[in-house]
Amino acid sequence: MPATIRSSQPPENKRGGYMKPRRRSSFSGPLMFVIVVVAVIFVMSVFFRVSDIRVEGNTHYTDEEIIRAVDIEEGDNLFFFDRFAAIGRAFSKLPYIEQVTVERSLPNKVVITVEESTAMAYLELGEEQWTLDHTCKVLGKAAEGETESLVPVVGIRPGTLLIGEQMHTEGEVQEPVDYLAEILYQIQERGLTRDVTRIDFSDYQSPEFSYGGKYTVVLGQFQNVEYKFGMFIAVLDMLKEGDVGIIDVSDGVTARFSPN
Repeated sequence: MPATIRSSQPPENKRGGYMKPRRRSSFSGPLMFVIVVVAVIFVMSVFFRVSDIRVEGNTHYTDEEIIRAVDIEEGDNLFFFDRFAAIGRAFSKLPYIEQVTVERSLPNKVVITVEESTAMAYLELGEEQWTLDHTCKVLGKAAEGETESLVPVVGIRPGTLLIGEQMHTEGEVQEPVDYLAEILYQIQERGLTRDVTRIDFSDYQSPEFSYGGKYTVVLGQFQNVEYKFGMFIAVLDMLKEGDVGIIDVSDGVTARFSPN
């Protein structure tokens, strides 16, 4: 069988000369990438402009107040809008905001969803009354008539009150604040807010609260708070309508009722 010999020379062109192999430019790939990126940025900057801003979940603040705090307006670019910075602005400017999310929806919509803090208790400082939520976050000075549905807290000496931040005590002792926050949380979660008429922190190692105008509940030290509230509820179910006295759950093991 005859052997086949292939020439190592490049093929001749029509004029009898040899054709040189074509070389692709080393810049064509990067250049095309840059062109595509520029085109994408141009399209995003021109076409994806905010024209629909919606606010959901707000009751204390108006839509306009929340939109101003987030600092977004119609015409802003949807892709270049910094959602995380917007959330930070909302928290710093609106103390009643507990949670906030900012979602983008193509091609032109932004949805701001908020969960607002609810004033639950208040401190009386001279002639001023300052409201707190269940985490002891300071919400501001109480509006006229607002404290009628809130729980007064006495015996605790706050330091400088900063709106939107958790309350601090005068001596920067954190335990009373944490204990009060846990008490408020238990009261709220168990639906007891309407019947708790006073929380006394004169002795923060053993705070008390008044309930239903008939009972004083002694809580003891800051431990097993959830269990203590469970015992308190169990005792309530066993008491008779005319009973008045002290419910002591301070040892965290047993509940004792002492009638007046």
